Amino acid sequence: MKITQIPTEGYEQVVRCVDPESGLHAIIAVHSTVLGPSCGGLRMWPYESEEEALYDVLRLARGMTFKSAIAHTGLGGGKAVVIGDPATIKSEALYLTLGRFVDSLEGKYLIAEDVNTTVADLEVVRRATRFVSGLSEEDGGSGNPSSYTAYGVFLGIRAALGWVFGDDDPKGRWVAIPGVGSVGSDLCRRLVESGARVVIADCNQERVQQLVQELGVEAVSETEIYTQDVDVVAPCALGAIFDDESIGALRCKIIAGSANNQLKETRHGDELVKREILYAPDYVINAGGIINIGVEFLPGGFDRQVSMGRIERIPAALRELWALAREEGVAPNIASRRLAERILAAGPQRG
Repeated sequence: MKITQIPTEGYEQVVRCVDPESGLHAIIAVHSTVLGPSCGGLRMWPYESEEEALYDVLRLARGMTFKSAIAHTGLGGGKAVVIGDPATIKSEALYLTLGRFVDSLEGKYLIAEDVNTTVADLEVVRRATRFVSGLSEEDGGSGNPSSYTAYGVFLGIRAALGWVFGDDDPKGRWVAIPGVGSVGSDLCRRLVESGARVVIADCNQERVQQLVQELGVEAVSETEIYTQDVDVVAPCALGAIFDDESIGALRCKIIAGSANNQLKETRHGDELVKREILYAPDYVINAGGIINIGVEFLPGGFDRQVSMGRIERIPAALRELWALAREEGVAPNIASRRLAERILAAGPQRG
């Protein structure tokens, strides 16, 4: 196992681990520990290059800092990525090596679940390090964060509907969901149960058909989902999806979903404002999972009621930043960053 530093301006520590024996090729980015140990999920993905993986992990780690700050979790921001196809590289040896890699940071980074990582995978990682969060409730953790994230996004969509239309009831509203993995599927069910009309798309056609049959939602291709004439687009897949071309093709009034780093560039927040599309900054609306994990570290350990109560603050946080954006004449993504930076400057505190 070879661990090397990747000097990166603006980050406390970025490290690479390559282990030919187990097949592990991973990067951990620690963006900030100002408010507490950095925490963020492990994403396993078949990146085309290490450069692509590094770009992703840096954006994700920074987003986790802002997300934890605004949610007052008492945690900092970090992220881990493993380069490779989860269908072929997952193994006990790989996760044990990853655990040793995490352990080498001596608690500066707490690993959690993310794309293509399960609680069962983290149980293997825990055999090599104690710096693991989001384990099952039976093991003293908070469990799979997906349902908590989906709940927060659902509440955030309601807040956005209220802000734009003056009525937060999803009944009769059209919502397009690109990506129906764990979070997207849960969100889809919540919206359907509330009377919303939903259209979905995903690369996993089996999952799409299952939801169509189960819930009666509509399905379109991944290329068509962003151009649907809907009230809300709720991205729940990977990020960097909104650029000049895709924003120009949007036919919605609201963007509010769980995907991280949805804007390709910061300036694309201004483009949404010009199109009069309300944006719910991703690291505010999708904070349910990290809020849940943050509760693990409170005195007495995880408490579901405390977690749900904190997640239910997400609409208020969104309204606060939308008001700030309006007052300061900036896009919501800029307002949310300013809000996070003010919290970071104030120093450690729990909400």
